[in-house]
Amino acid sequence: MRASQPRRPVVDLTEAEARLKLPLKWGVPDGVLPAWVAEMDYAVDPVVLGAVQQVLADGITGYPTFGWDAALAESYVAWSGRHFGWAPEPRAVHPVVDVTAGVRLAIDVFSGPGGVVFPTPGYNAQHGLARVTGRAEHLLEVPPSAERAEIDLDRLDRLFAGGAQTLLLTQPHNPWGRVFTRAELEGIRDVVLRHGARVVSDEIHAPLVLPGAEHVSYLAIEGTHDHAVAVVAASKAFNTAGLRCAQVVVPDRAGQLRLVDQPMSRNDSYSPLGMVAARAAYDHGDPWLASLIERLDEQRTLLAELLGTHLPEVRMRPLEATYLAWLDASAYGHADAAAVALQRGRVMVSAGESYAPGTSGHVRLNIATSRERLTEVVRRLARAWT
Repeated sequence: MRASQPRRPVVDLTEAEARLKLPLKWGVPDGVLPAWVAEMDYAVDPVVLGAVQQVLADGITGYPTFGWDAALAESYVAWSGRHFGWAPEPRAVHPVVDVTAGVRLAIDVFSGPGGVVFPTPGYNAQHGLARVTGRAEHLLEVPPSAERAEIDLDRLDRLFAGGAQTLLLTQPHNPWGRVFTRAELEGIRDVVLRHGARVVSDEIHAPLVLPGAEHVSYLAIEGTHDHAVAVVAASKAFNTAGLRCAQVVVPDRAGQLRLVDQPMSRNDSYSPLGMVAARAAYDHGDPWLASLIERLDEQRTLLAELLGTHLPEVRMRPLEATYLAWLDASAYGHADAAAVALQRGRVMVSAGESYAPGTSGHVRLNIATSRERLTEVVRRLARAWT
């Protein structure tokens, strides 16, 4: 955060406000607490909201310019440099409608015909991207018992040797809550280089790294620019997913030219409102983001305390980033922990089975809410599972 900027507070939404502002997450029956989809029960940063409101007040509702946008690119480059100590050149940063669409675009444009390696448990919206892009999907399973989820490099090596050509890397990881270290990323790079493969790095949660960890972009690793792209966005950290704008970062010049040469139908529909929101977040959002990270750190600590008190048999991998905790509740013996949570506890969490086969005893829990609401969520889960 820039030293001259005072922090802006994170404001909790009331239930009535949340039902109005978050129709998907809060589109649940009365009496059910939603702790599932990755949206936060916090009011949007007023600076970002004000920028969007000004655009609407000015009546700017037409199409955005197509292709590379200098202002958006330069905003991201400056933001990345401040937060991560590394940034691409502006020409590398191109708008796309959202991160999943950006991943699909990257596979379509840059990857060979071989299969896509997808580590699991993995973000459920990206299951099937390999099939959608006409490629086989190779699941790289991370054992549920692993205390700190890690990519199995030997297994990755075998999958590439067997014909896979692309790794879909989610980092920071959803739902593990992991931040990969530089050494881990270098290990992945070495395996990829050995096989002439590619990496698509989904880094949407990079702004949400919590104290004790540090985000390193895969593109910040030496020797990655000719085989990798990253997909980034401000939308997850600033709660603006509905405004529809992410960015794909293509570091090598040949790749940039190949991308801009694609037909419009392959990369369109990003929103001018989303572009304005992203620029406002990148240019002016640091004070609010600092408050958010502090709040999520407090929520992380609170969750650990609540689990220790009410659900001592639940195992949680260390939450290093995101506001999404991956909980192993299998010790309580329920065939579908998420279904039991909803039926008995009136809490909606994300079912583990949607992230990896055989994880129905797991759930993904969203902690980006008020202290009081998170406390009630865990108490209800305890009544449901025990």
